[in-house]
Amino acid sequence: MSSVGGLFINWLRWRSGRQQSGYEKMLLIANPYLLPFDCYILRFRKGAEIPAHTDPVSDKRHYRLNIVVKKARRGGEFVCSEPIFENQRIKLFRPDLVSHSVTRVIEGTRYVVSIGWVRSPT
Repeated sequence: MSSVGGLFINWLRWRSGRQQSGYEKMLLIANPYLLPFDCYILRFRKGAEIPAHTDPVSDKRHYRLNIVVKKARRGGEFVCSEPIFENQRIKLFRPDLVSHSVTRVIEGTRYVVSIGWVRSPT
């Protein structure tokens, strides 16, 4: 099977997260075409964290829906300066516009299903 943008290479395998801060991600599904989207499981083991950052996207609007499947016993809290919607388990935000981070996991492991998509500005 050929690789489309590395999708098949990364499919259903734990990989280091982009921030190189200890979290891991596993690609479940992605479509880089019509309505570009992706869906990952994120795993944050003890010591993992994500520093505050944004994820710029050229000429598009980027959205991300994070669903906390399992909280860490201590730490691993999502922090977002301006979420669109947020409760204990669901986080909807614009990663291209707002700073977001995850505090260091002190005890336990945190699992999140993360669904992202981009749209044209109009």
